[in-house]
Amino acid sequence: MSQSAAFAGLWSSLPTPLTPWVLDVIQSMGHTQMTPVQASTIPLFMQHKDVVVEAVTGSGKTLAFVIPILERLIRRDTRLRRNEVGALVISPTRELATQIHSVFSLFLNAQPDNSTLKECENGEGSPPPPTDTEYSGAGFPPPLLLVSSDKSSPAQDIQRFLSTGADIIIGTPGRMEEFLIGKGKTVVSVKELEVLVLDEADRLLDLGFQAALTRIITHIPKQRRTGLFSATMTDADALSELVRVGLRNPARIVVKVQSKRTKGTSSGTLQESQIIEERRIPAGLQNSYISCLPSEKLVQLTRIIKQESLSHHAPHFIVYFATCACVDYFYRILPTLLPSNVQLHSLHGHLPPAARTRALSAFSSTLSSSSSPSVLLATDVAARGLDIPHVDVVIQFDPPSDSKAFSHRCGRTARAGRSGKAYAFLVGREIEYIDFLSVRKIPIRQHPYILADGSKAPDTDCPSTEDGVVSTFMSQIRQTVMTDRALHDKAVKAFVSFVRAYSKHEASYIFRIKDLDLIGVAKSFGLLRLPRMPELKDRDKSQWEGAELDWDSYCYADKAQEAKRVEENSKKAAVKHDSETRAAKRKRNVAWSQQADDKNDKDKRRTQKARKKQWLKSQNVVSGDLKGTLQTGRAKPEESGGEDDWDELAREERLAKKLRKGAVSQKEFDQEFGDL
Repeated sequence: MSQSAAFAGLWSSLPTPLTPWVLDVIQSMGHTQMTPVQASTIPLFMQHKDVVVEAVTGSGKTLAFVIPILERLIRRDTRLRRNEVGALVISPTRELATQIHSVFSLFLNAQPDNSTLKECENGEGSPPPPTDTEYSGAGFPPPLLLVSSDKSSPAQDIQRFLSTGADIIIGTPGRMEEFLIGKGKTVVSVKELEVLVLDEADRLLDLGFQAALTRIITHIPKQRRTGLFSATMTDADALSELVRVGLRNPARIVVKVQSKRTKGTSSGTLQESQIIEERRIPAGLQNSYISCLPSEKLVQLTRIIKQESLSHHAPHFIVYFATCACVDYFYRILPTLLPSNVQLHSLHGHLPPAARTRALSAFSSTLSSSSSPSVLLATDVAARGLDIPHVDVVIQFDPPSDSKAFSHRCGRTARAGRSGKAYAFLVGREIEYIDFLSVRKIPIRQHPYILADGSKAPDTDCPSTEDGVVSTFMSQIRQTVMTDRALHDKAVKAFVSFVRAYSKHEASYIFRIKDLDLIGVAKSFGLLRLPRMPELKDRDKSQWEGAELDWDSYCYADKAQEAKRVEENSKKAAVKHDSETRAAKRKRNVAWSQQADDKNDKDKRRTQKARKKQWLKSQNVVSGDLKGTLQTGRAKPEESGGEDDWDELAREERLAKKLRKGAVSQKEFDQEFGDL
């Protein structure tokens, strides 16, 4: 199969020439030629056309809207005033918004000063001094980023906007709505808005932002340019409605990746013709899956990291998990299973905004090598749009619940014409997912099971017997978990969250919880004991052995947390003791004769129940037949041991119901059926 990076001409070939300093920045970034999505989108966007753009990850979509926005603002006849907005860019996550903001900042930081800019454009001297309502800085003001932060509030966002006079606003839907329609409604002017861009538009809708986007679109002027960008644009009703409301006669741009595959003849020679295959993943990506048991996924993960680091010199990895709790737990467990030189980073949606920013920045800027690789453990919060340089390998520990996220995850590597690898772990009947991916035009091939020595298993099918290293890993994980009860809490939380996420998978006809070996999953998590949950109720636990542990003395490493646990246990013990004391006291206060009567009644009822059960057993009657018989009051003669006995039993059942309702007394009931 042959694949090569696609380019669509020089930047100088655009119908409308770019501003010289914008072109200088593009060339300094190493982009000497346009990609197909840029060559198709930039001319239309600059020529007053709305666009809906779908292109694979890593194809250059960000520059496809950054450049038109800059050019439209540069070519304005008048400068925007301090409280006026020229362009809005909305993205689904703060990480993606931050990345887009950094691209705009790169361009605007490289612009010439105000006087030089005017001389270049008009061939005249410096422009007249701005009024007090215009931005008075050199060139264009820096872009403004609106995302949730520990150090920023909506009110502070407005203050920053007024102080900088930003023309370009980038943010997430919630903050953007508050900025435009909430606290900033009377301050921020959108009358001169030129461009609205919705990046990862389908994801914005998937996350439930349709109402917020509709309100924003209704608030801004209709005379604007709008662009929708994504790698997995769908024809969903919500997206169609968004296009209808927000875009006017848009041009739809779909950039496809095609690969050539030569077909051999029966004699082994090659034919002249080649098969063209469409794919929705980067051309330079080697996409593979490994079939294994649930308990072996962690073993395969560590072997891939070791093998790719040493054999193929891959220093940067991203490992995707199903839930935030899984990322949080394995971030603490994997250091005991991986070499000490591996640098781990954690990124998920439950981290504070500052921690998410630090984690992404640390992973992106870390100088890694094959002897000291960096591994980012993440959820789908890091699956879309992020352009993390030099990611060599992507590993999908858990297949995503949203099938569209599969291609987005893979697209974190092999970007902009580079090569990369992606692995996915599939267990049991999840192999059927391969056919589902092929329909989505995501080619994937099987990779043999990786053995302990790094070699490949001769048989590509999933091993029938469990890898011997599983028990070793489980022991190592348990030893780590036993050092701190908080790790046990995280393990249980991660396991339960994984089961819940698996049960809600979109491809539920493939990912069925009843077909998943949950005991094997529990082994891969290294659980000390199985949690009480309905999914485990009827499972075969013959292959499970809990850890031998004194749970009363199993404590938290954090002293405050341990003190709280001890206090709660003391309260529970006190409540239990009080309950037992009150019960004993009530028993002592009852007269001896009453206690004897109660004991006799209890023994009598127990005897009656035993005789009844023995009689039913002698008649070979199951509970379902009994219920039906009692409803009719009579069994069939051939199924009954005697019609009189069944009549008595039915009559007793009816009277027992009256007894429970208080219609008859226990004495009357005993007199009637005491000899049965």
